[in-house]
Amino acid sequence: MIDHSVPCLPPLCEDEVLDEVNEQIRLIRKKNGLTFGTDAYLLAAYVKSMPSATVVDLGSGTGILPLLLLAKGKIANAVAVEIQPAFAELIQKNAEINGFRDRIRTMCADVRDLRPEDVGGEVALVVSNPPYMKVDAGKRNEHDEKFVARHEVFGTIADFCASAARLLKHGGKFVCVWRPDRLTELFYALHDARLEPKRVTLVHADENAEPCCALIESVKGASPGVRISPPLFLYEPSRDSKKRTLTVQAQKIYDTCTFFD
Repeated sequence: MIDHSVPCLPPLCEDEVLDEVNEQIRLIRKKNGLTFGTDAYLLAAYVKSMPSATVVDLGSGTGILPLLLLAKGKIANAVAVEIQPAFAELIQKNAEINGFRDRIRTMCADVRDLRPEDVGGEVALVVSNPPYMKVDAGKRNEHDEKFVARHEVFGTIADFCASAARLLKHGGKFVCVWRPDRLTELFYALHDARLEPKRVTLVHADENAEPCCALIESVKGASPGVRISPPLFLYEPSRDSKKRTLTVQAQKIYDTCTFFD
């Protein structure tokens, strides 16, 4: 259950709404911003436990990744990097209402400019749920917040990989979620940044669907060699899209925020 001994909820702005993600996390989000989704939860689950580590989250949005990782005891502290000032302020609010004010440091910064000294030195773990779409791809979002979150306005996937590589110590891990149809670009970017993919998992809505996202763990300076783990099917096949049942594997991941591959 949520620890209600944490600071009281501050007044919400007109463009904000409060969600309860699970029994541990309350999340303030922007009405015109992106909502908490499956990708973020799966990414948090994909991160292996590093209880003494400080994680840097590139493009943190509402701060949901650091919140999930801290709530599950997977990390010790987090630096949440977000270029949109309104969202950087939102991350700090979310840290405070969930009792993590002293464990999440928020930076309003461009990932392309980050250096190790900005985050307190090289780290062992960087995570990111980066913008998936090229600037000229898809329909232009009505709201700038969503457009920036979804499109590579402030950095391509190559920029995010280069930033992760700069911040990581040798042997450190970069864990991200990405679009299957753009995996070639990701792998080129990882190679150029000396980040070697070591674990890849494709996620499908069900066994009849093409993959909807890919989870990738890379290691800085590692030798070549990648393990493609069995695919994750989220739902049992069904003709009724409104009545979907999670697979046993997916339910276990949602219950524990851990992958068992």
